[in-house]
Amino acid sequence: MASVCSFGYPNVIASPSLLQDGTPFPTLFWLTCPFLAEAAAAAESAGACAEWASRAHSDPELASALREADAEVRVRRAAESHGDDACAAVGLAGQRDPLGVKCLHVHVAYALAGIADPIGEALIAEVGEVCVDERCAGLAEEA
Repeated sequence: MASVCSFGYPNVIASPSLLQDGTPFPTLFWLTCPFLAEAAAAAESAGACAEWASRAHSDPELASALREADAEVRVRRAAESHGDDACAAVGLAGQRDPLGVKCLHVHVAYALAGIADPIGEALIAEVGEVCVDERCAGLAEEA
């Protein structure tokens, strides 16, 4: 687990860059929190990815922060993969361009896992980090 919520459930899990079956997997941190996943999906549906991408290309500070987050993802993914990063050619959300924004879920996951991701941090600040109904309890019981 890369991060747990206030209820003690994993809200982010880590994955190496090569799955057990040999498939390359560039997503280092995976958002598992249903509350935050729903918030990210709603923001994506409302056009937030295009808005963030546009901002990233016009705001030098945001662009710099995203490049730094991208570099940190690559370092941490290599560490999670025991130094052999099967996806070294790509960074945030499996993209070559760190200013491209295609998945808010991954930005939230990275922010929760301690990477200074301004997009994830902004979404968390907007919706809050803690769900009010502890919906993960039911998922944990099912598992």
